[in-house]
Amino acid sequence: MMDVVAIHEYLPHRYPFLLVDRVTSLTVGERVAGFKNISIGEPFFQGHFPGHPVMPGVLIVEALAQLAGVLAFKTRGKKPADGYVYYLAGTDKTRFKRPVAPGDRLDMEAAILSERLSVMKFRCAAMVDGEVACTTEILCAERNLNE
Repeated sequence: MMDVVAIHEYLPHRYPFLLVDRVTSLTVGERVAGFKNISIGEPFFQGHFPGHPVMPGVLIVEALAQLAGVLAFKTRGKKPADGYVYYLAGTDKTRFKRPVAPGDRLDMEAAILSERLSVMKFRCAAMVDGEVACTTEILCAERNLNE
């Protein structure tokens, strides 16, 4: 289990763009699970949509990519402090099944599908109350910022 302080060691993101509140399980080289509590105070709700707040789908995918990034860093034994970053390099098969609203807890999971050199592919899902909100496959590319 990783709280937000531990997550800061493995993700370069910070408020308001850190979209993982807690990692609840992690098996290095295999899978990770975690969640994001969705609050009405999230900055994106001001304009998406007034009177009917819905978390933008692109941010759900970003939250999944961040969770996958934690798994990538742990699996490769690297940290942002070492000069490494994982960029979201692509998505495939992305589907949105239900809206995510203030008060929801976005439960997320990511599993490694493949690894090649500096690229990792993950199968990801986000759920609310056991109901699928989003599924996607994500490509993350590792970069050494010191090179």
